[in-house]
Amino acid sequence: MTSVPDPVAELEKTLQYSFNDKNLLQLSLTHSSLKQSKNDPSYERLEFLGDRVLGLVIADLMLEKYPAAAEGKLAPRLAALVSGATLADVARSLDLGGFILMTDGEAAAGTNARDSVLADCCEAVIGALYLDGGLGAANEFIRRVWEPLIQDVEPRVAKTELQEWAQGRGLPLPKYTVVERSGPPHNPEFTVELTVSGREPVRANGPSKRTAELRAAGEMLQIIGKGS
Repeated sequence: MTSVPDPVAELEKTLQYSFNDKNLLQLSLTHSSLKQSKNDPSYERLEFLGDRVLGLVIADLMLEKYPAAAEGKLAPRLAALVSGATLADVARSLDLGGFILMTDGEAAAGTNARDSVLADCCEAVIGALYLDGGLGAANEFIRRVWEPLIQDVEPRVAKTELQEWAQGRGLPLPKYTVVERSGPPHNPEFTVELTVSGREPVRANGPSKRTAELRAAGEMLQIIGKGS
């Protein structure tokens, strides 16, 4: 079993919340590998709860941020903000991986660095906040951490919206092609060309193929008048 020095106190500082029931926070960090029987607790039930709480708070936040947006505009943004990738990023920003309790074997295998485990733990922490301090505590934490991420998800939403725009008009899916890669291996620069039927191609750069694609999608949406 991994040894974590007073994980509750350390993480409370990061979360900016003091738990009345310290065991809840510890449970949110307890991996299933420590179970001796199927009835032993782990973070899984808290994860289930936290997923629902996160979705509720983010949906409420979306309604506030985009008061005139239709459901079709809100849904992809919400999906991006509650996705496993975003949850894993949040978990890393909180250094949750360093607090997860698991067997030595799982720790040696790097299980506490896996996106899926980090995302699950992040949801479990939200579930623990909700059970300990009610919706108010969970809401305060989620809004503080997630509100700065809203603009970050816009490029990811742009790629989805562009695909939906093309499909809605019976057009082929947008095509992304890497036309150039430059820079050293540790700091590459990708140039991607985006082609959409009936439109002039656009090119965008980025430190990864994915980032370049997302930027190109955003530019194309602006060109066709669908940017937000």
